[in-house]
Amino acid sequence: MKKLILGLSTMLVMLASTSCGDGKSMVTPISSGRPYEILVVADDKCWMSPDSALFHVLDTDVPGLPQSERSFRISRVRPEYFERAMRIFRNIIIVDIQPSVYTQTKFKYTRDAYSSPQMIMTIQSSSQEDFADYVSKHGNVIVDFFTRAEMNRQLKLLEKEHSSLVSARVGSQFDCDIWMPEDLTSYKTGQAFLWASNNLNDLNFVMYSYPFRDNRTFTKEFFIHKRDSVMAINIPGAREGMYMETADSSLVSVKNIAVQGDYAFEVRGLWEMKNDAMGGPFVSHVRVDRANARVIVVEGFVYNPSKLKRDPMRKLEAALYTLKLPQEKGKGLSELPVDQSISEEKAVKEAEQQK
Repeated sequence: MKKLILGLSTMLVMLASTSCGDGKSMVTPISSGRPYEILVVADDKCWMSPDSALFHVLDTDVPGLPQSERSFRISRVRPEYFERAMRIFRNIIIVDIQPSVYTQTKFKYTRDAYSSPQMIMTIQSSSQEDFADYVSKHGNVIVDFFTRAEMNRQLKLLEKEHSSLVSARVGSQFDCDIWMPEDLTSYKTGQAFLWASNNLNDLNFVMYSYPFRDNRTFTKEFFIHKRDSVMAINIPGAREGMYMETADSSLVSVKNIAVQGDYAFEVRGLWEMKNDAMGGPFVSHVRVDRANARVIVVEGFVYNPSKLKRDPMRKLEAALYTLKLPQEKGKGLSELPVDQSISEEKAVKEAEQQK
């Protein structure tokens, strides 16, 4: 009996230590929902309005894919039904329109409020009209916000499990480090070139380098020319006259981003195999290794005919952000910032200030 009482007492102490004063458990549950799923909490007036601005923003296509794929899977619930089971969803947007409370439209976010991992964005507005106008103007911000939230979750997974083979090859060939998905187990090397893939060859990673000359390196035209010359040599097709090249240059998009707090050049587009039917999407990061006066290019590309490509592409894209140049090795994992855009001038100025 004494042992039973002691056991019950221990259990009560354990329960008390995992409960808050209001009776809520301190143990955060695992969030529900699949990657790139969003739950919207909005009343009928907002969600079913003629413009339905928020739905149209979330329902946009993922850029850079050969076929139409939506950025997110969307669900909607009325505020009165937003209860415990719904609150543990991984990505949530709460629409809060109150004319008597708010004078302008803005958004705020909360991390891991009811579950983990979780990101909740609350959009506060004084009227339906102002809300719709704000969402329409800042649609890219909302889409990028939740895309980065999912990529940051992927970074956490890569920190725990990544391809040791790729990391070893990148270290020996380029004196850099990168975390790629652990199922990339096959590789081919060339002159300042590495190509790694999984057994199905649907997930692919490429890395190459070349001397840094001047800022003209960071143009779409220069990148396409350099990429095509490298791929033609290192990724030939099954027969003579077949090799990888960049498809339709008019579909290639470029922009400046920040990686490890430094300037990088992001390129998205489609690739194809010359004189063959193979093709798919790619995304590249171009960075300058200033210490060694060279340009480092890392790229993920997918070959997945007749199948959806959004998730594998975003998986590879997240991995590109883990690249660490020689001077960055040993630094901890950095989450993707809310504002990814950074100019080369800003990066240089910040680097000078840190000296």
